[in-house]
Amino acid sequence: MANRITACGCSVPKGTKCAHEQTRTTARQKANDAARGTAAERGYDKDWWRLRHAFLQVHPTCCVPGCEAKATHVDHIKSIRDAPRLRLVESNLRSMCLPCHSRRTARDQSQNWGRKR
Repeated sequence: MANRITACGCSVPKGTKCAHEQTRTTARQKANDAARGTAAERGYDKDWWRLRHAFLQVHPTCCVPGCEAKATHVDHIKSIRDAPRLRLVESNLRSMCLPCHSRRTARDQSQNWGRKR
């Protein structure tokens, strides 16, 4: 595999990071994690986990049309941030498989990128 030259001038195999990039990424991730808050602070507490488990029992397959994979995630149709009162309301939930949930999350977060929170 060919090497690539990083912004700091290091030569590393493609698909890897040099020590400088790893340090920057780690510092950036720590800052993001600190600003994000814990799962419980974001609304994912014991009540949420109980509801999530029960919801997946009743809705075991992904809700995305054409996808019949086993659901492993429960998605809020209206986010907790936008509608905290709907956090534990079943009509605001849908079951999804990991790939479909990841696509949805990436799409939603790209639309909200730069939005003041």
